[in-house]
Amino acid sequence: MRLPLSFVALFLSVALLQLSSGGVGPLDAISGVTLGFTTAQIGILGSAHFVGFFIGCWWAPRLMGTVGHARAFAAFTALGAIALMAHMLLTEAWAWSLMRVATGLCIAGCYTIIEAWLQAEVTNETRGRAMGLYRIVDMGASLVAQLLIGVLTPAAYVSYNILAILCCAALLPMVVTKSPQPSTPSAPRLRPMLAVARSPLAAAGVIVAALSSASFRMVGPIYGQGVGLALDQIAVFMAAFVAGGALAQYPIGWLADKYDRRWVLIWLSVAAIVSSVATASLTDLDTVGVLLMATFFGLTTFPIYSVAAAHAHDFASSDERVELSAALMFWYATGAIAAPYLASVLMGLYGPPALFAMIAVGHAVLVVFGLIRMRARPSQPKTPYVYAPRTSFLIGRLMRSSREKD
Repeated sequence: MRLPLSFVALFLSVALLQLSSGGVGPLDAISGVTLGFTTAQIGILGSAHFVGFFIGCWWAPRLMGTVGHARAFAAFTALGAIALMAHMLLTEAWAWSLMRVATGLCIAGCYTIIEAWLQAEVTNETRGRAMGLYRIVDMGASLVAQLLIGVLTPAAYVSYNILAILCCAALLPMVVTKSPQPSTPSAPRLRPMLAVARSPLAAAGVIVAALSSASFRMVGPIYGQGVGLALDQIAVFMAAFVAGGALAQYPIGWLADKYDRRWVLIWLSVAAIVSSVATASLTDLDTVGVLLMATFFGLTTFPIYSVAAAHAHDFASSDERVELSAALMFWYATGAIAAPYLASVLMGLYGPPALFAMIAVGHAVLVVFGLIRMRARPSQPKTPYVYAPRTSFLIGRLMRSSREKD
């Protein structure tokens, strides 16, 4: 069955948004070094992004209800484009932090609207294919976005203008589509403790996933520079992490459906500790070695959020799934706000390898907590494993049917 043509517009907007938002994080990190920002200030930029992301996830459904999908999308893209273009007008760390709050708002708001539109368009017959293509477009564009740092000059008007153009271009497919705007969905009630009540291990798992992913993606370029990588090599280094995460989805999903998900989480964390310690200690690796380590790091850390989410849903009833997905996103966003700043402070004190030392400690805590939780209660019948994008509080609506057993 062919997908509706309106999906093409939505997926094109996703790709353009991801190219813009995925490129600004590493570009800000390298540009901050060029402009003389401290490592801690660069870490604050990453944390500020997730502050804006959290606010956007909460605010976007309410704005949609007030002005409609298309106008809300235009408002968020305009906010993101303004923040990108303003970077080289005020080259102060505090100003860039405010701009990153704005870009975080833009991304969360736009993804919320796109996912609300998708939810209204999909049917039981098209849901699986639509969500599969959505994941491919999102992850593929994220991988390409990491490579942009190899061609964008740090701290240059042209570089930030290119990202702003991509952000503005994301508006075009949405405003020219002939499809009528769908009705506005109600925002899921945000109950963070629902995730803790259903699975304390899952809540801990998504926080550790944020510790790994957010810190690496926001301050990883500083590590790359610290170990002597050129800009084009840093771009491939960042892309290797995303590629490793993409490669891991199917085999880890198969393992998570076949074995106790708590053991899958524990062994993923053990592997993440190995990759983190190796990367932190083997600082004299050649370029190929560094890239292989980044790929292995992505393989071991990227799937943890999805495995933790699947484990939490094993203990949830059908009518809790949307709110549970939002609760897990809350804990992920909370961890992602803290992680880049904490990583940057440690790197400033102890050097680039401290990034991976911090991540290794986080996964060690998760291993211990996982073993403790395995003694607390037996495993439950499994819901299907689903790759869970960390995009908005509404993603649970799209994932809900995929988690239900036939």
